[in-house]
Amino acid sequence: MIEIKNVKFSYHGKRAESVSAIDLQINKGEFVLLCGRSGCGKTTVTRLLNGLIPHFYEGALHGEAFIDGKSIRNMKLHQLARLVGSVFQDPRSQFFTVDTTSEIVFGCENMGVPRAEMIHRLNNTVAVMKIEQLLERSLFKLSSGEKQKIAIASVHAAGPSVYVLDEPSANLDHQATEELRVLLGLLKEKGHTVIIAEHRLYYLKDLVDRVVYMEGGKIAAEYDRENFLSMPDTERIDKGLRCVFPAKLVLQRSGSEMFAPPAYLQLDAVCFRYEGSPRILDGLCLKAGQGEIIGVTGLNGAGKSTFAKILCGLVSEQQGKVSIESGPAKAGERLKKSYFVMQDADYQLFTESVEEELALGNENMPHLTETVAETMETLGLAAFKSCHPASLSGGQKQRVTIAVAIVKGADILIFDEPTSGLDAENMRRVASLLQRVAAKGKAVFVITHDYEFIVHTCTRIVNLAGGRVSADFFLNDSSLEELKELFGFI
Repeated sequence: MIEIKNVKFSYHGKRAESVSAIDLQINKGEFVLLCGRSGCGKTTVTRLLNGLIPHFYEGALHGEAFIDGKSIRNMKLHQLARLVGSVFQDPRSQFFTVDTTSEIVFGCENMGVPRAEMIHRLNNTVAVMKIEQLLERSLFKLSSGEKQKIAIASVHAAGPSVYVLDEPSANLDHQATEELRVLLGLLKEKGHTVIIAEHRLYYLKDLVDRVVYMEGGKIAAEYDRENFLSMPDTERIDKGLRCVFPAKLVLQRSGSEMFAPPAYLQLDAVCFRYEGSPRILDGLCLKAGQGEIIGVTGLNGAGKSTFAKILCGLVSEQQGKVSIESGPAKAGERLKKSYFVMQDADYQLFTESVEEELALGNENMPHLTETVAETMETLGLAAFKSCHPASLSGGQKQRVTIAVAIVKGADILIFDEPTSGLDAENMRRVASLLQRVAAKGKAVFVITHDYEFIVHTCTRIVNLAGGRVSADFFLNDSSLEELKELFGFI
């Protein structure tokens, strides 16, 4: 059994408590979902359970957390690793080797498991998780979903009884998310205790035994599965929670918004491959107009991020042509006209405060102070304007990078998974802001696996498969079924 008794914790250098007065009991074999708005303390609770607090993240800790009657504070990390396994939002952050097989057994090696037993655990893990095709592969060449499988496999091989996962679906496509659901179901069937912090709730609805809703660093409510699934939409929205039944969503825009504006940006037969790899883009053709919000969808590995890098000029097309306003546009010109918000927010944060981050490089912009203030207010960042970006939660960092893109005001804006780590309230804020930006004549591309966000935001869908556009349609009431089919909901 896991028990947290009256725990309070504030991170080093911060006055505010990240969590306070946390009392929680989790029974053996229970599947528990931690949910709530971005920054509510979910990740901090997971760190209390896996020992990263206080052994890695320093701060003021009061109260105690126990596993099987033993104080987590007093246990060594190597002792705790035998009991609790962790899977993070970005599996790359927990990889230590360069190939899949070595990574799966890495934890076993560090625990001194005998070779024969280690091989047995490897074979058992591979058989249980059905990942034979992933053995002896380079970690660098795996899709996001495959990396997440290897992260879970490495934990499984170590043999813990408790699994702690922090937003494991954030960067996964619908197919990989379904495979994750199946894996979590296997863990539950085998009697493992599973604690998962998540914003995307729909794939967990048949697995959870209990839902713990957090608000302002405290446990505000607890629900069993039946009561949680029957929660009225108005209450769920008020709590900042994502939808549980996405297939029931209706478009948030009028169908009359369907239009075909003149082509502002055009790609003709664009091809690209990385050295030693097959073509990622193979004759891709696309026209995009100003004022559109184009949702770029497709499975992990379909070439969406490479497509984005071509659009903004970070890489040059190897064959084909890119045009802006009917004239050839080389990579350098596209760099000047576009801004790309990457999936990993940490790569694009450079200054000492949120306010400075939004102003960076825009010092000569008219009315900069007002623009920065308005953008921070719109995205719920005003309270953090003096905070160092590195001190923010994942969802808050994501909003900062989006805010930077909005302030830049480039003609072509590309967002790669902008809602990973965002709760429903902030997802809607981003949707509203992108709609306002598009209305000013900007061409907006959103690479996303987030069905709920697409329904709230996009005017058009472009699906990539096999290096080409496999589907291209304006999003309206009559085409919503086609979108559901792309996401596997029908």
